[in-house]
Amino acid sequence: MSKFVIAFRSPPNNRPDPTEEAEWGTWFGQIGSQIADFGHRVGRVSALGSSEGLGDGLSGYVVVNAADLDAATQIASGCPGLRHGRGIEIGETVE
Repeated sequence: MSKFVIAFRSPPNNRPDPTEEAEWGTWFGQIGSQIADFGHRVGRVSALGSSEGLGDGLSGYVVVNAADLDAATQIASGCPGLRHGRGIEIGETVE
């Protein structure tokens, strides 16, 4: 079993409405047994180096346990942010 970071990306100053907040709680409840680290929301972001093509900024992350990248992507596919115009990135952690 490997660990994967699911990074959430949102437009600057974007705040979820109460309905979306509830959806996040439901999703975290559904994937709870796979969560290795609940992570955090991210506030202000500063980028160094080339930020060309980054688009939306980092807005939070969670770390999940999964067999492989495909399994982690399947977990991430239920992310409510995807239904609300946000993006996600999934990456395997490296020891």
